[in-house]
Amino acid sequence: MKSSNELRTMLRSIDHRSYPAYKSLAGQWQFDRYVLSIDHVQGDPFASPSSLHVEMAHRVDGFPAAYYKEDCSRIALQDYLTRRLAEQFERYNFKAKGSGKSGLMSISRCGQEVLERSACEITETKLIVRFHVGFPAFGRSVNAGDMEKILFDFLPRCVECGLLYARQDKKKVEETVHLAEDQEALREILAKEGLVAFVANGAALPRKSGISDLPMAGSVPFTSPKTLERTFTLPHRGEIAGMAVARGITLIVGGGYHGKSTLLEAIQSGVYNHIAGDGREFVLTDATAVKLRAEDGRSVRDVDISLFINDLPNGKDTKVFSTEDASGSTSQAAAVIEGMEAGTGLFLIDEDTSATNFMVRDEFMQQVILREKEPITPFLERAVDLYEQAGISTILVAGSSGAFFHIADVVLMMDCYRPVDITARVKELCKTHTAPRVQAPGFAVPDFKRAYPVYRRSERRDARQRGRENRHEHMKVKASGLESFSLDRETVNVRYLEQLTDHEQTDALAYLLRYGLEQVIDGRKTVRQAVEQMMRALDTKGWEAISGSYVPCGLARPRIQELYACLNRFRG
Repeated sequence: MKSSNELRTMLRSIDHRSYPAYKSLAGQWQFDRYVLSIDHVQGDPFASPSSLHVEMAHRVDGFPAAYYKEDCSRIALQDYLTRRLAEQFERYNFKAKGSGKSGLMSISRCGQEVLERSACEITETKLIVRFHVGFPAFGRSVNAGDMEKILFDFLPRCVECGLLYARQDKKKVEETVHLAEDQEALREILAKEGLVAFVANGAALPRKSGISDLPMAGSVPFTSPKTLERTFTLPHRGEIAGMAVARGITLIVGGGYHGKSTLLEAIQSGVYNHIAGDGREFVLTDATAVKLRAEDGRSVRDVDISLFINDLPNGKDTKVFSTEDASGSTSQAAAVIEGMEAGTGLFLIDEDTSATNFMVRDEFMQQVILREKEPITPFLERAVDLYEQAGISTILVAGSSGAFFHIADVVLMMDCYRPVDITARVKELCKTHTAPRVQAPGFAVPDFKRAYPVYRRSERRDARQRGRENRHEHMKVKASGLESFSLDRETVNVRYLEQLTDHEQTDALAYLLRYGLEQVIDGRKTVRQAVEQMMRALDTKGWEAISGSYVPCGLARPRIQELYACLNRFRG
């Protein structure tokens, strides 16, 4: 490994040379406190910025080992350090001048959720931080003077202030770790107590706006109905009280704009931990929860949707059902089965984003259109069996049909953003109304033995035709925020996966799916076996398992449920 002095000498030797001369700096360089690795050098000052990373031994960074011993505290500390380094980079961003992206210094921009990211990684022996730098240029030639400022002045200051324990607010670091440990402890309590969600008293659920996930100033603090309130003791915070949602079927009703969807959105976001000050720190949900919605036009491949759709007029088999252009009801039926395959223990549904004919059919409609002429069995008639036979609970926001009252274990009415338990009153009213059919016969959990065939790349076919082979080349990956990503020219639409919260999760899903298609899916493994192997590789080998030896900054770990969803939406 070469020294930082050698790096300085080499940098000065390429001053004013053509911009690609920067590529000679790639490699590892030993600085006083850390090792700097220049992993990828941009080919042009206007191209995507260069990728670098810093490695620092724990004896240097000084963070107590107890803070990264457990996964929950380690991820929280990684998140804290990413935010701290981002603050430092902001102070020096573009202070080095030049054309294009010259002087840019950036790292992942974290949101309200605490996610495991490639930007910061804490191992047993060291701290690794990955980031981007725009190498300075005079037009399209090397600007060694400003590059020297970045590497030998700005970056060391950022590392010292952002990554050394001695330079941190130790109370804030401790609070960050303790919050994560309390959140993890509460999740364990919920699982033990048979609860699928918890919303703490005093939580701030409304968000600032439709494009901001920050808490809304002056919002009504959440207060649990006394009938549903539970108090638990956490290791650091002590006692915490709030609304506990038990397994079963929970219905959320109320007038428009009273907070029904706001409550559900907070619950669906509760699969992740949130930072202090977010307002939803102790809004926690079963981590396997899946938000269901209609998704017109999506592809469905070899899914057994016979629980919900049968006896199609064209005679098409619904036990192994495929389509390139699903309707709203078909897509939602497929999503239920795919969610079961992904191991969910909780479905979250908002009637506003569901296919009406999939959710319920009223008595009058059943008189006009006889049951034997309707191939769709509505969700209303499967929800009880989903819980009693498959162990999957449901939290449902409803506003147009009273039929759901007959199957609900708990009914919450949102009144000016305050929940009221009206279960007893609703049960009395149900006695005076004729109950619709709420359980259809023939419930059976699918066997989930479907397997995907080996994916054949078009480039490889072309290569064979030309007498060449390019099996070692990766498929090209391109992500477009939370909307979609493309893999081998095939677009995977993720805009309706509402529990994806960061575009870096989309990027990671693209890498995971590429890894699966290239190295895991073989036509013999079931979808379950393939997805579990993909996630196991990420668990045991880290980011390198899916990205190769060069790990980019800008990946955030997705849940296994979203990986299933992406594989199910890949049309290739």
